[in-house]
Amino acid sequence: MRALVTGGCGFIGSHMVRALVRDGWEVVNLDRMTYAANPANVAAVADHPNYRFVQGDICDGGLVRELLEGADAVLNFAAETHVDRSLLEPGAFVRADVEGVVSLLEALRERPGTVFVHMSTDEVFGSVPAPLEMREDAPFAPSSPYAASKAAAELMIRAYAETYGLGATVVRSCNVYGPNQHMEKFIPLFTLRALAGEPMPLYGDGLQEREWLYVEDLVEALRLVLRGASAEPGVRAVHVGSGERLRNREVAELICELLERPRELIRPVADRPGHDRRYALDSSRLRAMGWAPRRRFAEGLALTVAWYRDHGEAWARTANGDFSAYFARQYGERLGTREG
Repeated sequence: MRALVTGGCGFIGSHMVRALVRDGWEVVNLDRMTYAANPANVAAVADHPNYRFVQGDICDGGLVRELLEGADAVLNFAAETHVDRSLLEPGAFVRADVEGVVSLLEALRERPGTVFVHMSTDEVFGSVPAPLEMREDAPFAPSSPYAASKAAAELMIRAYAETYGLGATVVRSCNVYGPNQHMEKFIPLFTLRALAGEPMPLYGDGLQEREWLYVEDLVEALRLVLRGASAEPGVRAVHVGSGERLRNREVAELICELLERPRELIRPVADRPGHDRRYALDSSRLRAMGWAPRRRFAEGLALTVAWYRDHGEAWARTANGDFSAYFARQYGERLGTREG
């Protein structure tokens, strides 16, 4: 079996690439190698005979068509994914998350029978009032440019299913965390800042509630979904959520506790615009298929914090982009400094 994985040098994509190679798949990894990609993420399979890396853009229709030749499945993880960055550069999100998906869909029109699995997010639903949990058929209400770009991508997938008879499986996940996640995301950022004894910038009152899932549990869900995925016309959505929901301040405090750092490092800063208060998914459909998360949040967080403590500095040196410049742009004024 052969899979084209897009964005396979990123966080979730790289974990899935390694899992597919272990499962015996032949994997082609197409990645543009933006700031969020890191070659170290796939170093373990870089020399494997079933693995091939191609640097390129999913918006390059000719390249996508070429790489789709002989593929049994396409798994799309290529995306701009950080809400904060979407507030700074929304156009980049439209290009990667919407135009990129259209490029894939156009290529798939010429390859009937190819399974298509697309990675989406719980953020398409916007803020969810307690105690509601969003089912797969809930209406979209995105609040950020990032969430809107992912919702738009899903609508394009549905349009291609209705108009051209394409088949697709859309996976919407809650917040995923674990080793080798980009350092701008919440848990890596706060862990690395705490390790350095630097202020941990917490938006607003820190009472925003998120549902957290360890990356290995998401990979197991994706493996299960892929086994049952179909190229038959229509869109099938699946939610992947842990059911464990914590407030951002609680997570920050747990990181301080694990690293034996004072909670005074947690620095409340001006909130970001349109910050959703709560996310919550109803994952009963996937659980009925036999999946359940194996890692409780306390265990997964301890493993993740330990990984960044032991490997984070060396891993960050292999990353693309200038993180310090981004940090200064996003948080410098909020923290009262222009230093990254």
